[in-house]
Amino acid sequence: MGYRSLDPSSAIEYVKSNNLFPQEAKLTAGEVGDGNLNLVFQIRDEQNGKSVIIKQALPYVRCVGESWPLDLNRTILEANAFEIQNTLAPGLVPKLYHKDEELALVVMEDLSHLGVMRPGTLQMRKYPKFADHISTFMANTLFYTSDLYMDPFEKKALVKKFINPELCKITEDLICSDPYYDCERNIINPALRPYLEQVFWKKPALRLEATKYKYHFLTEAQSLVHGDLHTGSVFADEEQTKVFDPEFAYVGPAAFDPGLLIGNILINYISWSGKDRPVEAIQDYRQYLIDTINDLYTLFHQKFVANWDADATEVMATVSGYQEFYMRKMFVDTLAFAAMVMIRRVHGLAHNIDVDEIEDLERRRDVQIAILEMAEEIMMSRESFATIYDVTAFVKQRIF
Repeated sequence: MGYRSLDPSSAIEYVKSNNLFPQEAKLTAGEVGDGNLNLVFQIRDEQNGKSVIIKQALPYVRCVGESWPLDLNRTILEANAFEIQNTLAPGLVPKLYHKDEELALVVMEDLSHLGVMRPGTLQMRKYPKFADHISTFMANTLFYTSDLYMDPFEKKALVKKFINPELCKITEDLICSDPYYDCERNIINPALRPYLEQVFWKKPALRLEATKYKYHFLTEAQSLVHGDLHTGSVFADEEQTKVFDPEFAYVGPAAFDPGLLIGNILINYISWSGKDRPVEAIQDYRQYLIDTINDLYTLFHQKFVANWDADATEVMATVSGYQEFYMRKMFVDTLAFAAMVMIRRVHGLAHNIDVDEIEDLERRRDVQIAILEMAEEIMMSRESFATIYDVTAFVKQRIF
C-alpha cells in the first residue's frame, strides 16, 4: 500500500489489524502531539483503560509545511534508539511495542499519566528523583555507546546505523548557525529585534565560538546521543522519569545531551523574571532549579566515571590523566552547548513556552535579553569554571 498518514479513525484500524488490541475492543483515538515534526495519537480501550501511543513521521517539518521535506526513516531510527536505551537504561524510556517501516511509525507505551515535565515546570512543580534518574540515563547511554567501552568494529557499525543527516541538519542550522545572523527562519519578537540588530548580531567572537562547536557537532562521533534532550522530551512525576522522543539520535559529542538539558533548565530559571508570581515563590523554585542542575551534572559525572572504572575496554582509558582530560572536556563542552541552546530558543525557529507565554512583548524582550547575556557569559567564560557549582553560583549571582 505504501506510506499514508493516519488519522484517528485509521489509527484505530491499524492497531486492531496488527493485533495490538482485540477486534472487539471499543477504542477511541485522539491526536495528542504538539511537536514540530510528527503525528501522535493516543489509542484507548474504553472497557479496560489500556492505551498506547502511535507516533508517525510526516514527510516534512510539520511546523513549517511541505516546503521543508524530511526523510520518513527517522521514526525507525527513533525505534532503534529506544531499543538501545531500554537495554542501557531500563525503566527510563517507554516500552516499544511495534514498528512499521512502510508507514514510518512506532507504537509505544502510553506515559501520559505522568505528564511532560515542561508544563509542570511552568507551574513550579518539583521532581525530586529527576536528577538521579536522568543522570543514570545519560551516564549509561553515553558511556556504553562510546569507544571507551565498545568494540571498535561495533562502534563504527553503530555510527553507520544512526546516520541521521536531515535531523542533524536541523540542529546544525537552528542551534549552531541561524541565531547568529538575521536568518529568515528566525522567529523574532519585534521588541527584541533592535537589540539583535544593534548588539547581538555584532558579536563576532561569540559567533566564532558557536562555529567551533558546530564543527564538534559535525565531526565528533563520540557517543549515541539522544539529540534533543530537554524537559519537553521527559515524562515525569515525583517517582518516575521516562525519556522519549529520540528521533534526533545520532553518534555525536556526548556533552550535547547534558548541555541541551541544562540550557533548557536555565531558560526556565531566567523566565520567572517576566512573570507575576510572589518573589518568595520564584526564589524557592529557582533554588530548586539550581539544585537540580548541580545534582544532575554531579551525579552524571560520578556515574560516568564509575562506568569507566568498572567497564572501560579501550587501552587509552587506562592512560594516566586521560580520564581527567576527557571529563574536563565533557564539562566545558556541556557549558558551550547549554549556552547555544539558550540562544537558539530565544529567537530561532522553535522557542520555549517558558518565555513565549509572557504576553507583554517588552517584558518578554527583557527576559530574552537576560537569557542571551547569560548564555554569552557562560559560553565565553566556560573555561574559567571548575565545577558545575561554580556555574550555578555565577547564575545565581546574576539573577535570583
